[in-house]
Amino acid sequence: MIVLGLTGSIGMGKSTTAKMFAEAGVPVHDSDETVHRLYSGKAAPLVEAAFPGTTQAGAVDRAKLAEKVLADPAALKRLEAIIHPLVRADADAFLATHRAAAAPLAVLDIPLLFETGGRSRVDKVVVVTASPEIQRARVLARPGMSEEKFSSILARQVPDAEKRRQADFIIDTGHGFDAARKAVEAIVAELSGEKSDKAGS
Repeated sequence: MIVLGLTGSIGMGKSTTAKMFAEAGVPVHDSDETVHRLYSGKAAPLVEAAFPGTTQAGAVDRAKLAEKVLADPAALKRLEAIIHPLVRADADAFLATHRAAAAPLAVLDIPLLFETGGRSRVDKVVVVTASPEIQRARVLARPGMSEEKFSSILARQVPDAEKRRQADFIIDTGHGFDAARKAVEAIVAELSGEKSDKAGS
């Protein structure tokens, strides 16, 4: 099974692209969705212990947690030390399930793939990109987003140009849904073919 890492900076269209891979029949593990699930389950007491007052009714209150960690690099590192191993264990179980089912290809949607050393966990990397103008417009249109918050998030991410330099495939989402979907389908066809070639050789 080929493991494809899907990543991209904030506002680049990664979540939409992940859905396109799923629509093309590829199993997709969504790190953001996994974090949401963990925040309502096994991560909640661990987060509460590290950051008292950030949970309510057994689930993490993301707004309260953001207040405590976003402007504090040391606090953010403590949070990541709790969450990243749980997300990784969930992804490993996902891969084991699909490997056992003989899936030719699976996608790990990892927002901070380069930032967290995730490159070694995947065979190929797709980077989703768009122009800085499109990125800024998308992000600032989000509820509760500000220029300051956007700058703070960007500062913690590997620059888009560096991600593209390290990518095996690049999907530019600035050209619309149809173009992105065609790019996804081309990648799936290429990697599924590569898997078939290996099996036949």
